[in-house]
Amino acid sequence: MFKIGFIDYYLDEWHANNYPAWIKKATNGEMQVTHAWGKIDMEGKLTNKEWCEKYGITQCATMEEVIEACDGLIVLSPNNPEMHLELCEKPLKSKKPTYVDKTFAPDLETAKAIFAFAEESGTPCYTSSALRYASSYAEIDVSKVKAVHSWGPNDMEIYSIHQIEPICMLMKTTAKRVMYLPGDNNGTLNIEFDDGRIATMTHFVDGSDFVLNVAGEPNKMVSAGSDFWDRFIAVLVDFYKDHEIKVPHQETLNVIGLRSAGITASKNPWVWIDVEK
Repeated sequence: MFKIGFIDYYLDEWHANNYPAWIKKATNGEMQVTHAWGKIDMEGKLTNKEWCEKYGITQCATMEEVIEACDGLIVLSPNNPEMHLELCEKPLKSKKPTYVDKTFAPDLETAKAIFAFAEESGTPCYTSSALRYASSYAEIDVSKVKAVHSWGPNDMEIYSIHQIEPICMLMKTTAKRVMYLPGDNNGTLNIEFDDGRIATMTHFVDGSDFVLNVAGEPNKMVSAGSDFWDRFIAVLVDFYKDHEIKVPHQETLNVIGLRSAGITASKNPWVWIDVEK
């Protein structure tokens, strides 16, 4: 059995609660999450000890114990990307295949520092929003995309990655600058890309489906649907088998640079903000 270890800020969170069963099901038990470590016990949630007991996973006293015991690793902390630099250093120096959960980093400088751990040690790693793998998005011919308009739920800090990553995947170039237009419990990020094409991203704090309206040949409006989690897990499983990086590091850096500029723009609306590269 291929053993997978969790390294997290705190373990009682939605991704950690669901990944073990999904991975086990996708591999007929050939891969399983067996060990876990969380840095803190989060107030109002299960303690790390209680979480491990609930899910039948061995609690480790240190992240080094997880790394030693397992064949592959997942660094979680999906809602606290500011913790990833600290949580990733040892896993990404281990040479064991490591997936880092979204959002990869709070800013471009940190993202580059995290990838440096892996590149210097030769540790295979990648990160991704699960929305990258929506089957309806995969059907879009990226060579004919002229513009993208995206809608999605919730706030910029945590959920913008789920719109920004598919936008970057479809536009296939780097962003030049952004401008944020505030609304009542919503906001729109205008994105100008280096080749002059435009994308917009609207987030609705009170909720929305993930939807893309793509100007291309032909024009197409698509919903992300609900299959992206199964497809995301399938790619993750393949990664542990072949150790091939599923999302190029430079593409992730482009995404994080755009997200960082977008958050800055959201605090300085109606002003063009350059995207750092």
